[in-house]
Amino acid sequence: MKGTEQFKLTIKAYLDERAKNDELFASSYTKENKNLDDCITFILNQARAIADEGGCGMTDDEVYSLAVHYYDEDNIEIGKAINCGIIVNHRVELTEEEKAEAKEKALKAYQAEEMRKLQQRNNHTKPKPKPASQEQVQPSLFDF
Repeated sequence: MKGTEQFKLTIKAYLDERAKNDELFASSYTKENKNLDDCITFILNQARAIADEGGCGMTDDEVYSLAVHYYDEDNIEIGKAINCGIIVNHRVELTEEEKAEAKEKALKAYQAEEMRKLQQRNNHTKPKPKPASQEQVQPSLFDF
């Protein structure tokens, strides 16, 4: 997964959790004129402004705060889309259901690979049937 996609998932996971636990934010999070892509654009533009002022990065809390701020404010300038890569230094934790699904998928892939190896091994160890040989009868010089 690319860093930018991971960044979006990280922000979304935080916002989903925040909306679950904060009723006031939940109403902001469901505004029709707000979306995750614009939220990311807003965060990136704010990060660029910090970098332009000599800053070199942001903490998780600063990024999450900007995401919440984007959803809370109705009249906010998100800025122009920025084409850049984002590096995320941690992963979003999977739910128990997602872990079970990933485990099941991995197990099925492993079983399929082992079955393929067995079939391949069996195909190589089976004696190859000899082609039906036609006996050539050589004429004898002494037959009349």
